[in-house]
Amino acid sequence: MCPGVASDKPGACPKCGMDLEPNPRQFQHFDSPLSSDPMCRRFLLAALLTIPLMALAMADMWPGLHGSTLSKSSSVGWMQFFLATPIVFVCGWTFLSRGVQSLKSGDLNMFTLISIGVGAAWSFSTTALLAPKAFPGDQSPLYFEAAGGIVTLVLLGQMLEARARQRTGGAIQALIQLAPPVAHRISGDLEEEVPIDVIRPGDVLRVRPGDSIPVDAQVTEGQSAVDESLLTGESIPVEKYIGDPVTSGTRNTNGTLLVTATRTGADTTLSRIIDLVAEASQSRAPVQALVDRVSGVFVPTVIACAALTFLVWLFIGPEPRISFALSNAVSVLIIACPCALGLATPVSIMVALGHGAMSGILIRNAAAVQTLERFDTLALDKTGTITKGKPTLVRTICAPEFSDSRILQLAASLEYSSEHPIAHAIIEGAKLANLPLIQFESFESKPGFGISGIIDRQWVAIGSPAFLKIHGIPDVSAHFPDALKECATGATILFVALNQQPAGCLIVRDPIKPTSREAIESLQSLGICSIMLTGDSMETARALAVAAGIQEFRAELSPEDKLEALKLLKSQGHTIAMAGDGVNDAPALSGADLGIAMGTGSDVAIESADLTLVQGDLSAIPKAVRLARATMRNIRQNLFFAFAYNALGIPVAAGILYPFTGILLNPMLAALAMTLSSLSVIGNALRLARRPL
Repeated sequence: MCPGVASDKPGACPKCGMDLEPNPRQFQHFDSPLSSDPMCRRFLLAALLTIPLMALAMADMWPGLHGSTLSKSSSVGWMQFFLATPIVFVCGWTFLSRGVQSLKSGDLNMFTLISIGVGAAWSFSTTALLAPKAFPGDQSPLYFEAAGGIVTLVLLGQMLEARARQRTGGAIQALIQLAPPVAHRISGDLEEEVPIDVIRPGDVLRVRPGDSIPVDAQVTEGQSAVDESLLTGESIPVEKYIGDPVTSGTRNTNGTLLVTATRTGADTTLSRIIDLVAEASQSRAPVQALVDRVSGVFVPTVIACAALTFLVWLFIGPEPRISFALSNAVSVLIIACPCALGLATPVSIMVALGHGAMSGILIRNAAAVQTLERFDTLALDKTGTITKGKPTLVRTICAPEFSDSRILQLAASLEYSSEHPIAHAIIEGAKLANLPLIQFESFESKPGFGISGIIDRQWVAIGSPAFLKIHGIPDVSAHFPDALKECATGATILFVALNQQPAGCLIVRDPIKPTSREAIESLQSLGICSIMLTGDSMETARALAVAAGIQEFRAELSPEDKLEALKLLKSQGHTIAMAGDGVNDAPALSGADLGIAMGTGSDVAIESADLTLVQGDLSAIPKAVRLARATMRNIRQNLFFAFAYNALGIPVAAGILYPFTGILLNPMLAALAMTLSSLSVIGNALRLARRPL
């Protein structure tokens, strides 16, 4: 629960004292059956000893013995001592040792309170047993049953809490188990079953129907539908053909595939998702700072309250004063254990991040959840974000002195080194026209604007009118009036110049994703406005904005212009999220309050983002917003409950109701209440996993 604390073996956190959580990347299974769990064994032993201990402590209430003083006899007292001592010092040794360690280090925590409370009850009772005359009157108060009962109930609570906390990491475990342990590798005519760890890029693998795909790969033979639901949240299997990529952890449904491994080991999509979710689960939300400030003074304040309670009851309480004073002071210490406070934020974050991952929404850290809840403006890149990101070349227009094939050949040759989807469309257009590519002699790129270089001893430039204007070619669009008509329908126009002269233009279409308009309308219903930032022309941007239902847009922007646009929006008081998929979007993704990357986009964009949408679908953003809002609401509920529980519980444990109702809180009931408070916080957090997005 405490970031920065790590160990190569299980144990207790030196700060909060709670058990260290297994790192899901190192510990593949949380295997803790009842018979082999040390905490369970300690609880069972404590429970077996506590039952007769409680019976002896309440011996005066047995039928036929009501009103007797059997429980105060020396022999019964010694029997309680011999039953309680192993409970406290064997079963509860972990609590005592962690409490002592917290006092030594100064990091006071829940175990500080438990060890002081249990130690006080046992020590007081032992002194009363050994030296009964040390107390006034004939009272020899024994609280062995309270010491034993508290340890037993706390053990029960810790055991149930550990089980519940395991469920909070269930999504990570489900992701880990998606990867099969073995793969079927083909070498020549030989097919062998090998561990997944030995697979290397380039290996050919057979994936049979019903098998999980072991690594990221590309289909080289066969056709099948692949179930990607556990990675993307999409329930309908996706048809895969030769040349299509397949992702590790997805399941082949109905046909045999031969695939060639492209990414293996820690580089696979599944491994990166697991790493991201595991790392994010250990991060802290900004709201946790409030908890940290409170926790810094909480335990010392509780100890002071317990001491004050003891003194008040000792000096002004009714007889037997010492009995009331000790019982109420111990109750204050036990009921105020801050475990619910410490769990309030981390468990909600862990459950939410796992739930999001199973729906194809990867959130980098807890701080992003808080920003995701409150951002009010979404800035959107166009290509690959609003559109499918798979543009096609539909037409080539050239000046009279040039040919269409020559313009396309030069453009494709220069675009060969670019990773932009439009570059791929131009290259594919040249291939379909059977035009051989020419090696360029020099190359220069201005992301978001265009590229230039020398090919076949000729200077070639491709890009927007603004890019060509920089190179001394003004008003290039005026030479191709037919191209401007295409802009009005949403097509993208790339102008080509040859040796400082307008030579032609390439018309590329990239259809809008079917879900983009619905996603933008959903965001509007959530109170979030959308604005498109694109390097495309004003006419193209306007047509696409209308088609996607976006009310505001900025066109003809460079990556630097996009960043400046975001800064302007932020200066106006907006909290900005930026969604994009390309290398040229990385500055804006980093500069926004929240960066959202399409999982189908470039690695640079994904690394720059706080949120990754595995499917690259804008419809996941409203889901992410709803998840974040539900998570923050859940955290606030947990924090309210934890604060309210302590605000009400401490006065009741101190005996504030006694003068009016005669009600006092037994220390064992305080221990039970403390356990239930932790379980209620975890149970509330687990509700997030069942919440539909």
